[in-house]
Amino acid sequence: MKLFRFGLPDHEHPGVVLPTGQHIDVTHFGEDYDESFFASNGPERLAHWLTAHAHTCPEVTPDRFGPCVKRPSKIVCVGLNYAKHAAETNAPVPTEPILFFKSTTALSGPNDTIVIPKRSEKTDWEVELAIIIGKRASYVELDDAFDYIAGYAVHNDYSERAWQLERNGQWVKGKSADTFAPLGPYLVTKDEVPEPNNLPLWLNLNGEELQNSNTDDMIFNVPTLVSYISQFMTLLPGDVISTGTPAGVGMGLKPQRFLKPGDVVELGIEGLGSQKQVAVSFQ
Repeated sequence: MKLFRFGLPDHEHPGVVLPTGQHIDVTHFGEDYDESFFASNGPERLAHWLTAHAHTCPEVTPDRFGPCVKRPSKIVCVGLNYAKHAAETNAPVPTEPILFFKSTTALSGPNDTIVIPKRSEKTDWEVELAIIIGKRASYVELDDAFDYIAGYAVHNDYSERAWQLERNGQWVKGKSADTFAPLGPYLVTKDEVPEPNNLPLWLNLNGEELQNSNTDDMIFNVPTLVSYISQFMTLLPGDVISTGTPAGVGMGLKPQRFLKPGDVVELGIEGLGSQKQVAVSFQ
């Protein structure tokens, strides 16, 4: 099942993509895609509800997709998790996952404008596979990790590299500006993604392909990350784990390149959909 949210920012409605490809409004189901939805077997209940009510749901052509999850408690990110990305940045291959957070206020829709922050010098792009947690996860065993996953989505982990790496402290400063976490358009439930560790993913800047890789280049795979992160914190339903980016970021190019107003960023992951953002300056 593919879940999406659509409408104006902070006023989105829940939707579902039918097997026919039709996008329907499921507002009358009575729930949004938030922590309580996932905590109460929401995808399964929604699928059951659709068997009786799908024909009554209006078809929609969204003018705007919102983030595919509403207000997760946290966005946990993994740094340097692709071997070729570590190599392009001259960083040693991590022996354990490198973790950092993005502020949840960075969430935006997949096709919303990307705002280059005030005084930004080095705003960079990062196509990533996002894991959406399906139930409360604490001290998860590796063999059980998939049981805690609701599904997957496309995430662009925008980063201000000067703030991330040159301003001291943790990476979160360079990761959390408004609009720095486009998520979606779809949350694709795990039953439709049998092998998340083998998904092609790509990113183009102004039509030029800069990232083209596969999640099989990840150093720490999907179940490893869910299990590992749950040893240090409780993951709540609807939480987002962003699993790292492949080679081809602006910081790794020679010469380096960073976003300018008017740039167009397009990205996607096979089976999960695509995104498109136009960069503008902070006003």
